[in-house]
Parts: sequence; structure tokens; C-alpha cells
Amino acid sequence: MLNISHNKLNQKVDITVYKAGKVFHKRHYKQFNRFLAVFFIMGFIVLFLPWTQTISGRGFLTTLTPDQRPQTIQSPIPGRIEKWFVREGDYVEKGDTILQISEVKSEYFDPRLVERTGQQIKAKEMSVTSYQEKVGALQTQIGALSQELQLKLEQARNKLMQSKLKVKSDSIDLEAAKTNITIAQRQYDRVDQLEKEGLKAVTDLEEKRLKLQEAQAKLISQENKLLASKNDVINAQVEITRVQAEYTDKISKARSDLYSAQSNQFDSEAQVTKLENEYTNYEMRNSLQFIRAPQSGYINKALQSGIGETFKEGDRLVGIMPASYDLAVETYVAPIDLPLIHVGEKVRVQFDGWPAIVFSGWPNVSYGTFGGKIVAIETFISPNGKYRVLLAPDEEEAEWPKDIRVGSGASTMALLEDVPIWFELWRQLNGFPPNYYQPQNSNTDGTKQ
Repeated sequence: MLNISHNKLNQKVDITVYKAGKVFHKRHYKQFNRFLAVFFIMGFIVLFLPWTQTISGRGFLTTLTPDQRPQTIQSPIPGRIEKWFVREGDYVEKGDTILQISEVKSEYFDPRLVERTGQQIKAKEMSVTSYQEKVGALQTQIGALSQELQLKLEQARNKLMQSKLKVKSDSIDLEAAKTNITIAQRQYDRVDQLEKEGLKAVTDLEEKRLKLQEAQAKLISQENKLLASKNDVINAQVEITRVQAEYTDKISKARSDLYSAQSNQFDSEAQVTKLENEYTNYEMRNSLQFIRAPQSGYINKALQSGIGETFKEGDRLVGIMPASYDLAVETYVAPIDLPLIHVGEKVRVQFDGWPAIVFSGWPNVSYGTFGGKIVAIETFISPNGKYRVLLAPDEEEAEWPKDIRVGSGASTMALLEDVPIWFELWRQLNGFPPNYYQPQNSNTDGTKQ
């Protein structure tokens, strides 16, 4: 009441006649004041009690390493389900056959596809061998032609040298013939003069004339020989050129055949390699018709069911849960709390379905929570707007329950600094984050030593 009205209710109504009005009797004031004083003192003392600041998070159970988490088995090839060898819930060892599939593509229908491909490989390998023999024969032919070319050239060069020597010989003979005709002409002129003077007979003059004509005839013959010798030199040079051209053409043709054979050989070798690749692929594809367990575990659910059902490559066929795994908790924290999280720090975990009594600020008196330790902090924000934190069991605490399963929910409390309760109340009322701190035994990146 604000006592605004001038009508006093306590003056008009006697409340002492009522049972509830007895609490306002003067003899209860002292006891009530004592109670308030004790409550105030206890409350004041409580405000100075230690309170552990925490960061709450919500997550679920997972495994510590990726290869231990539930997975699905996909088929790398499209196919049709032919036979199931397991049922949901069965335990399988690594390598056990889960189901058999068959091909749905027409190019793989042939049951003897691998055998026929092997026969093609053998045929192509024989073709490669034939081309190798042809290459060897052509190389031998080229060697023989090269050697014959050298012999022919040597023969032509010798003939050229002989022709040149004959030219020199004929040139000397021509000079001798010129000298002889000069002498014959001089003798004829002398005898002719003497005959005119009456000192020589006409027969002597005719004899000298005959010798002069013989010398002239011999000179003309020698000139013809010299020209013939020079012509032989030209013919020898032409022969050398002809031999070179002839054998160059033969060798070039042989080399062309050699390169063609080598090209066919390399092409056949490439086809052999391609066929061997196809052979290996067909063998591997045949082995993929049996879907096997990648690791030991339990069959969770058949995602493709029935007999004769077709699927595409990469479609999920069956889910499997590894039999051996190390539990971990995957939780999420808000970005404002991320600077307070460090690898190696303690975290309390409460599992869904596991009885627990939790005191947020007093983890030591909580019941049903288990110890965890931060092992990884994601450096990029998740789609839910928070950062992912991975927790592993704390070896210094009690073991986690054996009955919990991967995928069940969990609540986490990251333990921070101890502060008085009054400070925590003041922080909560003002909406401030927990105290920022850096562990003393941490690196600059926040990971503990």
C-alpha cells in the first residue's frame, strides 16, 4: 500500500480476531527479526563462497577417430542386387561378404570378358614381336646398303682417279706430239730449202713431207685421246653422284620402312598396355561384384533392399558400425565463449538417460557427471553458428559408462576459474561473459604443453 488514501483500514477492522493476524503480535517481532538477521548473515557469507565458472554446451556422443565412426558402404559401380549374405544386427569381420551384385551395363555382360581380353593381349604381343623382327631386318638392310654404298663410292673414286691420271698421261703425250710436229715441220722446211737449192733430192723432200703429215695425224689422235680421257673424268664424277643418289634413295626407303615398322611397333605396344589396363580393370570390376566389410562391426541398416533392385554407382547400400571404438563427445560452444576454451582443459559431461544431479558452480558435489578433456577445437564455425569441440575421456576420472551408445545426446560444462558467488551473480545480471584467462602452461596458440 502506498498510504495515499486517508481511510485507514487497520483502524476500522480489528485483525486480531483472525488467526492469521496473530503473526503481527508483538511477541513474534523479536523472533522474526532474529530469523532475518541469521538469514542475512548466512546469505552474506554464501556470497563469498567459491563458484566455478562454466561454459555450457550441447552435443552428442561420437568416436575419437574418424575411422571408428558409423559409416555406409557404397558400390563404386552400378549394379543389381543378387544375394544378401547378412541380416541387420549381424556381426561381420573385415573382408566378410555382405552382398553380391551383378552388372547392369551391356558392355560387361560377357562372362568371358576377362579371358577374351587376355587373348587379345597375347595377339597384340605377337604383333609387337613381329614388328620388332621387321625393325631388326630393316636395320640390317640399312647397314648392308650403307656398307655397299661405301664400296661403290670407293670404286667410283678409284675410277675417277684413274681417269685423271689418264688425262695427265694423254696431256704429256699431246705435248710430245706437238714437239714432234714442230721438229717434223722444221726438218721439212730445211729439206725443202735444200731441194730448191739443188742440194737435196725430191725423194728426201717427200720423205720429210710424209713424216710431217704423220706427226700432224698423231697430234690430232692424241688430242682426241685427251678429250676422251677428260670425258672419262666427267663420267667418273657423274657415276659417283649417281651412286650416292641411288643408294641414298634405297637407304631412305629402308629407313622409311623402318620408321613405319617402329611406329606400328609402338602403336601395338600402346594397345597392349591399354588392353592390360582394361584386363586389370575387368578383373577388379569382377571382384567388386562382391561387397565386403571394410572393417569388423555390426550391420546397422540395409539402405538398399530386395533382390533385383538396381542402384547407381556411389549409392549407399548398407550401414555398418565398427565393433571397436573409443568414445568421445562432440559439443558446440558459442563464438563469445571460444577464447575461453583451450586444448587439454577439463570438462564435465552429463549423458542423456544417465541419472545425474548437477550443480553448475560446484562440479565436485555433482553426481552422475563424468570427466572429459578437450582434444580438438574446430577453427571454422559450424552451420549451426557455433564452434565444434571434441572431448575425450579423462584418464584421471572415472570411466565413462559402458551402456551409452554413439549418437546419444550429452550436455557439457567446461570448467573455468573459481570466483565468489557475488561476482558470478553480478556477471549474470549484467550479461557479461566469464572471465577471460590464458592457462599458464599453454602455448601462444592456446594448446597445452
